[in-house]
Amino acid sequence: MAKLEKVAFSLEGGVEESFYVLEQTRIGGANYILVTDCEDGDGEAMILKDISADGEAEGVFTLVEDEKELDAVAGVFESMLDDVEFA
Repeated sequence: MAKLEKVAFSLEGGVEESFYVLEQTRIGGANYILVTDCEDGDGEAMILKDISADGEAEGVFTLVEDEKELDAVAGVFESMLDDVEFA
């Protein structure tokens, strides 16, 4: 397996946290990334949506929480990655 890219995110309150990017995709004009908190094994996975405006220097991501949107995007990521399954 290729080495995963580790990306730092600035959270509310000035807290910085790093996640490993498993995959990315574009659906309906929106960019999504699948991230995990650990490089190997069964970590917690999250789907983030890029909500930044065109031309912004840094991306702005939000956790996908809408059930319909989450199910649709999770299905795309499951088909892209053989070893990923969302429970």
